Amino acid sequence: MIAVTELRKEGWQEQIPMRSQFAYDEVNAAVKDILADVEKNGDTAVKKYNDKFDHADTPQLEVSKEEIEAAFHRTPKELQLILQEACDQIRRYHEKQLKHDFMIHDQQGIVLGQLINPIEKVGIYVPGGTAAYPSTVLMNAVPAKLAGVEELILVSPPNRTGEIADMILAAAYVAGVDRVFRVGGAQAIAALSYGTESIPKVYKIVGPGNIYVAMAKKMVFGQVDIDMIAGPSEILIVADDSADPSYLAADLLSQAEHDKLACAILVTDSMEIAEKTKKELEKQLEKLPRKEIAEASLQQYGRIFYAPSLLQAVEVANEIAPEHLEICTLHPFDLLSYVKNAGSVFLGAYAPESLGDYWAGPNHTLPTSGTAKFASPLSVDDFIKKSQITYYTKEALLAVGDKIAKLARAEGLEAHARAAEIRGEER
Repeated sequence: MIAVTELRKEGWQEQIPMRSQFAYDEVNAAVKDILADVEKNGDTAVKKYNDKFDHADTPQLEVSKEEIEAAFHRTPKELQLILQEACDQIRRYHEKQLKHDFMIHDQQGIVLGQLINPIEKVGIYVPGGTAAYPSTVLMNAVPAKLAGVEELILVSPPNRTGEIADMILAAAYVAGVDRVFRVGGAQAIAALSYGTESIPKVYKIVGPGNIYVAMAKKMVFGQVDIDMIAGPSEILIVADDSADPSYLAADLLSQAEHDKLACAILVTDSMEIAEKTKKELEKQLEKLPRKEIAEASLQQYGRIFYAPSLLQAVEVANEIAPEHLEICTLHPFDLLSYVKNAGSVFLGAYAPESLGDYWAGPNHTLPTSGTAKFASPLSVDDFIKKSQITYYTKEALLAVGDKIAKLARAEGLEAHARAAEIRGEER
C-alpha cells in the first residue's frame, strides 16, 4: 500500500512519478497492420477484426435510427431523464464557448476578418464491449453539435451478441448523433480515417480508448485531425488539515479503479491528514468490486506526499500537470491563482472528480500524462475551424506595396515582391 513520503524542500521533482502516454512501441506493429488492412479491404477487414477481438458477428455494421430510438425507449424512464438533464448541463456550459465571425473596418480601404465554420464530419470513439460509457457520448457529442458539425459518426465496440449497449445508444439519441457503427479498436479508427463501403471518412476523430485506439489515432493524425492521445486516468489532490480523509480516499480510489496504470496522488501540508487518508484507503479498498485493479494502481502509481506548505503542494501539482486536480482546503479559491497546469480543477470538499465526469457541465475529456502543460480539455473549439479574411482596395495596397516588396526581397523571394508591385504599374 502507499507509504507517506515527506517531500524535500530542494530536488523534490525527483520524487514525483512522471509518465508518458507515448511509451508503447510494442503495439505499433500490430496497429500498423490493422490500419493497412482496413484501408485496403474496408468492411471485410472491419468485420474480421470485430470477430477476432470482440468475438462479435456483425453482418450489419450500422445501427439503424430505429434501433437507436428503440434502445432509448428500452432505457428505464429514470435514466432517460437523467441522461437528458446531464445533456442539458453539458450544453449550458459549452454554449459559453461559442465563437463568432468578426470583421474589422477601422482602416480606410481595408477589411480584415475571421470566419468560423464547423468541421463538417467528425467521428466519436466510445469504449464499449463489456462496459458502457454514456457520459463519453454526451461529453463529445454535445460540443460537436453546438459547433454545428453536420455529420457526427459514433463508433463503439460491439458485445458478443454484435450489439452496442442500450445506454450508449440512448445517450447518442439524446445528444443528436447522426449515425452509429458497430466497430471498435484500431479498426474503428482506420475506418473513420480512410472510409469503407459502410463507414464514411471523417475529418476529425475524438474520444478515449485503449492503447491500440490511442496509437491508431496517433498514426492517422495528418490523414485526419484528432483531439488528443489520452493516457491513463489521473487525479492529484491538494489538501490541508480541514479535509476529510474519507473523502480524500474515496476520490483517490475513484481514479485508481479505472485501470492498473491510473495515477492517484495526495499532497498535503498535514501529516495527520496524510496518515489518516492512508488508513482510509486501506479500509475503503476492501469494499471495492474492482479492488484488484485499484490496488495495483495504488501500488504502482499511488503516492501520498507531505509538503511543508500548500504553495509547495500546488507547485507539485503544476509540475505533474494532472488530468484532474482537486483542491480540498478551507479556502480553495485562495490557491486557484497559483494553478498553472491542470486539465480540470475541482474546488472544495463537495466537488469530487466524479461530479465532473457525469454532471457538472465542464468536459471530462482531458489532457493526461503531463500534457496539461500545453493542452486543454475538449471544447467547442475542437469542432470548429477558422478562416482569415483580407480585403484591400488598390489605394490601400499601393500605400504599403513597397514595404511588402522590400520584406519579400529580404527573404530572397522576388516573385512575392513582384506580386505586390505589379498592381501599381502602368500597363
